[in-house]
Amino acid sequence: MNKSVSVKVYHGYGHTYNLVVYGHVFKRRAKTKQVYSNNILVNIVHLLKLFILKPYAFVEVRLQFFGQTVYNKTEGDGFFKFEWKAGQDIAAGWHDVKVEAIDQHGNVLNAGAGKIYVPHITQYAFISDVDDTVMVSHSATIGRRLRELFIKNPHTRKTFPNAASHYQQLALSHTEVQQPNPFFYVSSSEWNLYDYLVETFKFNKLPDGAFLLNTLKRWKDLIKTGKTGHEGKLLRVMRILDAFPNQKFIFFGDNSQHDPQIYTAIVEKYPENIEAVYIRNILPQKAAETKLLLLKVENKGVSTCLFNDSEEAIQHSKVIGLIG
Repeated sequence: MNKSVSVKVYHGYGHTYNLVVYGHVFKRRAKTKQVYSNNILVNIVHLLKLFILKPYAFVEVRLQFFGQTVYNKTEGDGFFKFEWKAGQDIAAGWHDVKVEAIDQHGNVLNAGAGKIYVPHITQYAFISDVDDTVMVSHSATIGRRLRELFIKNPHTRKTFPNAASHYQQLALSHTEVQQPNPFFYVSSSEWNLYDYLVETFKFNKLPDGAFLLNTLKRWKDLIKTGKTGHEGKLLRVMRILDAFPNQKFIFFGDNSQHDPQIYTAIVEKYPENIEAVYIRNILPQKAAETKLLLLKVENKGVSTCLFNDSEEAIQHSKVIGLIG
């Protein structure tokens, strides 16, 4: 194995006829083992390392899954995406997948392991934004956002009170403990922060799910973190809906950036696929504008909730019968 080459595989998702896995191949990547320290300097150094990398462009990648082999190539930024149909029925649950980077002579440079989530056939699926919807991030103010990122680690990042409780209840909405509803976490944050976000969600006891993030950034672009890719976010949400046409979706977002506009556009196109839209009222000065957008959503027969704290959202979920 070539130790200077690394293959990073992110949680994928899908079902027998439509499986998706994303990842990156790097020529060089700083060692980034997280130390959960209260030392601000330690956290800053760790975060910087997440943005110190050299992607491996246009290298061949080979995916192995249940005896199947699928080939592809990375893009200019080292990103790869596999979309394929399984050769056999795939049971619901988490499944292992392996991706190898291969040189022009067919030699394996290195490999990475990942997992694919195949949801059970449940009534509901949930798509949630991350920053300022689940985690306190101050996305609207770049200085405060960077401060949160730099001085906190995944075990000290704050999530909103009762957000985890709400999501845990929704994961079991009209289903069994062994068959939780699927969660998809779609964010404008970059793939650099994938492990950071997964650990933050795990530590705060949020439901397992697939993360769909934004294009990788290099260290010199760190100051722009989380500030781009809203069109990309819309496309990522649409892809999830296309993959699961038989499920009713519930959206969660906030009004610090573009979630109300994105979700309204989707509801206007696919009203029959959406059950409800929840927006956290992060910027009260945008409340009137947000309400006008949510009115459009309600006119399509989709329930909405603009909430200041998660307890309000929980009560709304009880009223519309999402949770007991």
